[in-house]
Amino acid sequence: MSATLPEVWMRGPVADVPALLQPVAHALLQAKEEIRALLQDFPESLLWERPAGTAAVGFHLQHLAGVLDRLFTYAKGRMLSPGQLAYLEAEGKANADVPALLQAWEAQVERSIEQLKSTDPGSLTEARAVGRKQLPATVLGLLFHAAEHTMRHTGQLLVTVKVLRHTSHPL
Repeated sequence: MSATLPEVWMRGPVADVPALLQPVAHALLQAKEEIRALLQDFPESLLWERPAGTAAVGFHLQHLAGVLDRLFTYAKGRMLSPGQLAYLEAEGKANADVPALLQAWEAQVERSIEQLKSTDPGSLTEARAVGRKQLPATVLGLLFHAAEHTMRHTGQLLVTVKVLRHTSHPL
């Protein structure tokens, strides 16, 4: 994120995203900017480290992309594909580097923003089923949870990166 720009939510509406879904778009775009800045020059050697047993930076990046994909799939009223289930199974496994993980995360944010643009505001209270157990949700509930879950992991990622940078190169 540029030091000269205000946070995404203070830059005005995201073009073509329905008004009720602006907070979701703002949160996803804010996370995208913060994560890119946070991982500038992040050492590959620390990507899969788990300080004090916390989740690795690599896991957070995999999970951020995967959960966003899954929640937006449920919001469309679809079940997960075999590819999505395989991705879920692979989360936490060291199978990519920082640039590849960032690219996958950022591409998923862009796909999610495109889906928000095509979401009919009249559908927001429609029922949706989640997972194999078909747990009850709504379109709005899934999209809101996607934004809040993304920000939760962004915060965890921020702390993990700072701890790893400090412990590998203490002041």
